[in-house]
Amino acid sequence: MPSDEKGFLDNAYTVSGGEGTKDLYKDWAATYEAETRANGYVTPERCATALAAVVEDKTAPLLDLGCGTGLSGEAFKAQGFTVIDGTDFSREMLDYAEGKAGVYRKLTLSDLTNPLPGAPGEYANMAAVGVFSPGHAPPPMIAEVMDKLPSGGCFVFSLNDHALADPGYVNAIEALVSQGVAAAVFNEYGDHLPKRNLKAAVSVMRKL
Repeated sequence: MPSDEKGFLDNAYTVSGGEGTKDLYKDWAATYEAETRANGYVTPERCATALAAVVEDKTAPLLDLGCGTGLSGEAFKAQGFTVIDGTDFSREMLDYAEGKAGVYRKLTLSDLTNPLPGAPGEYANMAAVGVFSPGHAPPPMIAEVMDKLPSGGCFVFSLNDHALADPGYVNAIEALVSQGVAAAVFNEYGDHLPKRNLKAAVSVMRKL
């Protein structure tokens, strides 16, 4: 277990494997929000703003994949989304999300390496804020999310510099576009953790 907050954040980008990642977030849950906010974490707000700009019906159900302690849910709620469900593989992180009254309609414990939660078309839109990394949520998950969405549904997600270093993510996006499965309706590279000089691309894909 890391001995200080810096260790938790640093290890988040190097840990691999399901059990190792679960152990990290179990130990990190109590200080996660304080540490990420101290480092200027702005990706939840960036993702929520991007999705709000392209979605007309904010009352349609939104699934927040890898919702963690609920920072992303708070950002979506602030942008006017009213029906938000969250899922995460860390019981400890979800405990903090459950304490945020009025943010989530429902929270479930699930592992994103298994079939994604929800029936096809159940959620009009989905989000994965700060979720994608080679050792945790691999590139094929982008196509899996698009499979679950109804026609016209949107998927907002972020790819930080560590994820962007793996060409598999960009290749997965380009494949969906070239196959006519989805259209890229928003993409912006900007701040992620500015005090760590770490940036991220925020993208929204709409299913065709």
